[in-house]
Order: sequence, then structure tokens, then C-alpha cells
Amino acid sequence: MKRALASVLLSACFAAQAQPFPTKPVTMIVPFPAGGPSDALARVLGVALAAPLGQQIIIDNVGGAGGTLGAHKGAQARPDGYTMVMNHVGVATSVTLYRKLPYDPIEAFEQVGMIGAVPMTIVTRKDMAAKDVRELLDHIRTNKNAVSYANGGVGSASHLCGLLFMTALKTEMNVVSYRGSGPAMNDVLGGRIDVLCDQTSTTTNHIKSGAIKGYAVTVKQRVPSLPELPTLHESGLRDFDVASWYGLAVPKGTPAPVVERLSGALRAALADPGFQKRLADFGAQPADEARMTPAGFSAYMRSEVAKWAPIIKAAGVYAD
Repeated sequence: MKRALASVLLSACFAAQAQPFPTKPVTMIVPFPAGGPSDALARVLGVALAAPLGQQIIIDNVGGAGGTLGAHKGAQARPDGYTMVMNHVGVATSVTLYRKLPYDPIEAFEQVGMIGAVPMTIVTRKDMAAKDVRELLDHIRTNKNAVSYANGGVGSASHLCGLLFMTALKTEMNVVSYRGSGPAMNDVLGGRIDVLCDQTSTTTNHIKSGAIKGYAVTVKQRVPSLPELPTLHESGLRDFDVASWYGLAVPKGTPAPVVERLSGALRAALADPGFQKRLADFGAQPADEARMTPAGFSAYMRSEVAKWAPIIKAAGVYAD
């Protein structure tokens, strides 16, 4: 009797192991509140991933502390592939930006692959006198701290863009931090703030309506949705290149076949014309093939840590 029971249990164990991953819905932690650009991208991606995985993707919004609360929850999850984190550029910068973190932003995860990047734009209140980007750069250099610059809080993409922007200009502005990019944009729209650097997914419609003025994009090639805006690179700030990129990660220790299964599903989603169109609607550019892979995205993450560390240290900006 005991041998028969043991045989049944062993067979059940092997059967469970033989079941292909995934056999139940997969949770994607989004380390930002619902309703923002990260959440919108995650929900579109979740639909695109459901088909190749054959399972529903459940979105779990865990906002706070520049995305670190959600990332920490993901790092603590069981490493079985059923919990992913949609990370962004803040993961790479948090290594330097935060003095104390309860996890290692790089070593606590296995990278699945990069989704893509959303270019950013230099925008101003609609009544800014500068006629073009070169006049705007001269205006900032001349007036320095008299020019107000908004960001969405320490560690946000707009904060990081501002640091790089002021470093490239070799000047300071009067930095005003908000609790999110939404309130920051509201004060630019209201004419209470002079300058903001924010994602095309947020700025494009406001630029086209004339509610704000767009001067330049922050990547090295012009953006199809805003073809009239030059790049900062071509406008005199040589090699200026910053975008808010996004990727997927799972907790450290997730089995390699599971990571590859998720990575394959991501590559399938990124190859889908419908998802590509939705990315374009966000103003996003899909990742190149090398960065879609776990190894390629991991290498890119480390290069981003190296890129931002000296900029953050030179600015002397840290978060507890």
C-alpha cells in the first residue's frame, strides 16, 4: 500500500514538472500608480504577451519611492516566473541615487528583455519668447537660476533628463520637484513653470494643440510623431541622448528555461504589428533585437548604470 501511494505521488510530481510554463496567469508588477504612461504601456503589453504565453497577464500597480517599492516587491517574489517587474531607466539610476535600498537593483533580478524606449522632449510654457531651440539654450545659459525647470520627483525620467540637460549646458536652473510628472506638466500648461523635459507620450498632444511649446527631442534621431522638432544633438549639445526605456525582469534564481520562455513571448509581442502600432501611438521605439534578449538587456542595464552614476554624483542629488 505504501509503495503504491509513493508511486502515485511520484508520478504526480513528474507530471507537474512536465507541465509547460505557464499553467496559470502571470503577474506583472508596474512600480508606478495606475493611469500614468508606464501603466498604459504595461496594459497594452499585457494583452500582447497573453497570446504567446497562453495565459492572462495581471497588472499589479505598486507605486511609490521612484519605483523602488514595486521593484522591491518583485525582488522578493518567488522565482518561478509567475511574477515579473516592468522596470525602467530608474532601476539603473537607483543604484547610485538611493543611499539605502533593501535590494540590489541589478543583482536581485534576471533580465527578460527590453521592451523599448520613449523619447523625451524639451518643452516650455506656451508664451516662451525663444523662437527655436538655439535661442532657448542661449536664454537658459544667460538667465540660469531665473529659469524654472520642473520634474516629476527624484529618480523620475524628467529628473534624470534635467540633470543631463544642465550638465550638457554647464549651467544650473531653478529646479522645482513635483510628486509626479502630471502635476509638473500642469504648471507648465498654466504658465507657472518655464521648462520641462518629459516623454513624448505625455507632451505630443499638448505640443500639437499649442498648449505648450516644443523645442527639441532628446534622442539622436528625429521622432516621426514630431518631425518638426530637431534633436538636441544636432542643435549643439553633441551626443545628447536620453530616453525613458522599459524592460521586463524576474526575481533572481528564476530557472533559465522559464526566463527564455518569457523572453521569447516578449520577442513575439514586439514582432506583432498591432503592438508595434500601439508603441508608435505612445511615441515609443521598440528595442533592437540584441536588447530583447536576457543577455543583451543585462549588458545594456549595466551600461546605463555606468552612464548615469557620474552625472548623479556630480549633481550631488541623493534620495534616502
